[in-house]
Amino acid sequence: MEEKKILRKQIIEELAKIQKPVYEQLSYQIANNLFQDEIWKEANTIGITISKPPEVDTYQIIRRAWEEGKKVVIPKCLPQNKELDFRTLSRFDQLESVYYGLFEPIESMTIAVAPTDIDLLIVPGLKFTKNGYRLGFGGGYYDRYLTNYVGRTVSLAFQRQIADGIPIETHDIPVEKIITDVKVNSVNG
Repeated sequence: MEEKKILRKQIIEELAKIQKPVYEQLSYQIANNLFQDEIWKEANTIGITISKPPEVDTYQIIRRAWEEGKKVVIPKCLPQNKELDFRTLSRFDQLESVYYGLFEPIESMTIAVAPTDIDLLIVPGLKFTKNGYRLGFGGGYYDRYLTNYVGRTVSLAFQRQIADGIPIETHDIPVEKIITDVKVNSVNG
């Protein structure tokens, strides 16, 4: 969809303008809002991506999860069928750089985890609506994964990523909550 492609480019350009100190502060506020929420407190196994600017920084979230004794699982993209394989991560040196400079788990150093074993999935995106719909990065990986995932879902976003509307398709699945630097947006079914 051409409209989504143009929107993605605009959002990435807008987010790239955030200066490093502001980016760090906003990411810190988002992480603190997440840590205070019951969705985080109740989760034992957390599915999360390794962030790449201008996405909200997830390294600090992963460190906090480890400190709290939570299991962290990171997605590995399987491009042949556009699926995700979540694998345990207990150290950052279990990561390797793959497509587009993204970091993914090294298969020989990590163990696959079934979707049913993930309590909380932190779903990435570029733009979000208040009712939980998201504009992703365009691969459809998370849309596919969410169709068979039954745990809790949350997205992390800078407040400027919240929009009144974005193009939504029939296969799009909203997240349960969106946590920003300003507040926690609970989505009502």
